[in-house]
Amino acid sequence: MFVRQQPTLQDILFAINGSILPRIALRLGLIAFVSVVAVYAAAHHPGIFARISAVPFTLIGIALSVFMSFRNNACYARWWEGRQLWGELIIACRSFARETATLDEPERRRLLHGLCGFTAGLAAHLRREDETAAIASWHDLGKAATGPNPTDAVLHALGKDCLELKRHQRIDAIHYSVLEAQLSQLSHVQGGCERILNTPLPFAYSLLLHRTALVFCITLPFALAGSLGGWTLLPVLLIAYTFFGLDALGHQLEDPFALQPNSLPLHAMQRTIEREMLASLGETELPPPLAPQKWVLN
Repeated sequence: MFVRQQPTLQDILFAINGSILPRIALRLGLIAFVSVVAVYAAAHHPGIFARISAVPFTLIGIALSVFMSFRNNACYARWWEGRQLWGELIIACRSFARETATLDEPERRRLLHGLCGFTAGLAAHLRREDETAAIASWHDLGKAATGPNPTDAVLHALGKDCLELKRHQRIDAIHYSVLEAQLSQLSHVQGGCERILNTPLPFAYSLLLHRTALVFCITLPFALAGSLGGWTLLPVLLIAYTFFGLDALGHQLEDPFALQPNSLPLHAMQRTIEREMLASLGETELPPPLAPQKWVLN
């Protein structure tokens, strides 16, 4: 996720890192080439594009803008829901740590390390990394390591540990219900993240937008070259930059858990939880918080 401040005038004019421009440069180059061809043809064959009116392109451009705004809103909603779910995860972990403050150190350590293992496993699962290896550094999965859902197995183990504490009267029934509510919230977070991960936007929906935007930007120069001449390149590239840029940005926001520059900083949030859980256990040598690299925080 980019963590730069609001762009200054210098950023607007010259900034490349943090913009979507590198990802659409090839398509913009194609549109520029087509525009040059259209201008050349109009200059050497006057009237060749006389029958091509710009009015239909105005109507199509308006419709395409509305369609693109709907798709980008849907993509942003997925991104924002993912951020809300991880915010709930952080809150649940903090609450769980606070509610176990009266337990003995070994019992509490096992529970809080389990929360770190759950967070590490969820982040690895959402980014299609080695889920079991991520959990193993915090929690011993045992036979559950070969199961279909190691991250959920960590929650099962934590729930079982809480039941054992209740059975041995280390906590009462009310205390157990409070801890179980936080584990249920973590399960809700995992389910919500998996729903976003496994339910992409319909392929036909995105394909229709890609094709329409590409055809519109390729044909637009032929409608403008006859009247604008060499100035055709300026409005065409501006429109193409807007359409292709919004399209590429929506594609990044569609999967909020990926490793794209505008994806959520899962590993940074995971590190936040690890630091706070270890601090709750009284440890002073904490892993450092992750810092952005070239304004990108992962």
